[in-house]
Amino acid sequence: MLDSISNMPPFLQALFAGIITWLLTALGAATVFVFKSVNEKVLNSMQGFAAGIMIAASFWSLLQPAIESSSDSAAPWLPAAIGFLLGGVFIRSLDYVIPHMHRNAPDESQHQEGVETSLNKNTLLLLAITLHNIPEGLAIGVAFGGIATGNEHATLLGALGLAIGIGIQNIPEGAALSLPIHASGQSKWKAFNYGQASALVEPVFATVGAAAVLVVTPILPYALAFAAGAMIFVVVEELIPDSQAGKNTDLATLSLMVGFTIMMILDVALG
Repeated sequence: MLDSISNMPPFLQALFAGIITWLLTALGAATVFVFKSVNEKVLNSMQGFAAGIMIAASFWSLLQPAIESSSDSAAPWLPAAIGFLLGGVFIRSLDYVIPHMHRNAPDESQHQEGVETSLNKNTLLLLAITLHNIPEGLAIGVAFGGIATGNEHATLLGALGLAIGIGIQNIPEGAALSLPIHASGQSKWKAFNYGQASALVEPVFATVGAAAVLVVTPILPYALAFAAGAMIFVVVEELIPDSQAGKNTDLATLSLMVGFTIMMILDVALG
């Protein structure tokens, strides 16, 4: 299996990994066919778990390799710092443009972000999750694209570990979208389609990320840190506040620590 993957062009590796993470999102969304509604305690736990995965991936899979890739320069921290901040600015810019709404927004007319639109609340929720799946796709693409640059800090196992970690946290993410939509009165099939569609951007941006690194090899450390900054922005803006919004703050925090630990183990073991 590894031999087959290693023989693929990097952009195909990234596309393959992105498709897997999308399928795992669809798996999570499919829980709507089993459960009628979402349990708030379970939902907060899943959101905390996803946040832990993304925080750990941002450091071990992205920021640390970005710094190590620039170790020969006079300021090895500079590309990582610039890329990290630009990643956050990028997601904030998308927030201004793409109409969306966070799950805990109580009133769509007052809490819609982005340009004004008449889209319904479920579509706005879908766009919010879709927007935040973009950095995950970029992170996967940059990780696989870095392998072809010959950088010793970019390895196939490390890229696979990142993709696995993102895929694991996509399972509860798909459920966190489809179950509340079904609970609001939508059919199970419609709720499932909303849930799985939120991750369709991941294969696309995984391919884009890999292609960008392949075309402009020197941007690798910047690109790694860019993806990390974008992911951390998502965690702080969306996942942690949502996980702490209910009465299960301690459980959500512990779930975050479990997610962080699992991603840390994956990255160290495979990287």
